[in-house]
Amino acid sequence: MTEIRDLLLSRIRDVADYPEPGVMFKDITPLLADPAAFTALTDALAEIAESTGATKVVGLEARGFILGAPVAVRAGLGFIPVRKAGKLPGATLAQAYDLEYGSAEIEVHAEDLNPEDRVLIVDDVLATGGTAEAAVELIRRAGAEVAGLAVLMELGFLSGRARLEPALSGAPLEALLTV
Repeated sequence: MTEIRDLLLSRIRDVADYPEPGVMFKDITPLLADPAAFTALTDALAEIAESTGATKVVGLEARGFILGAPVAVRAGLGFIPVRKAGKLPGATLAQAYDLEYGSAEIEVHAEDLNPEDRVLIVDDVLATGGTAEAAVELIRRAGAEVAGLAVLMELGFLSGRARLEPALSGAPLEALLTV
């Protein structure tokens, strides 16, 4: 695991003062551009999906799509996109949540999840946990069970884990890296 962690960390670039002064942005595009690193990441997340007994993978817009879709394929599972409000055609379920300055809403197609589904949520970064917490609620409202949450990187100083653990009700929260 140390070898994979070192590989992943070596392919994440720090971008100072983006998107605003004082923020150190963690850019994963170099990791995605490296086939060995992207494959290692996909394999590690697919192992988590298999260990949780997931039947479907939910990816959170937008980088969760990039990570979640190949994880679902590798693990032999279905993939469900959770999108920003107004981006999905047809009948949707929506979940509003608070941001630092305002609010947002995410949606999923109502028919894509059912009570037999165990869903692993996949995203690139766990920051404050607001979007992930909204996804947990949305999946449960759709009638499915949350099998867990898996992220490439957890920003530990933002305390997203503390916010999410009660919402996860014992389902695992797996971060491949903590920074």
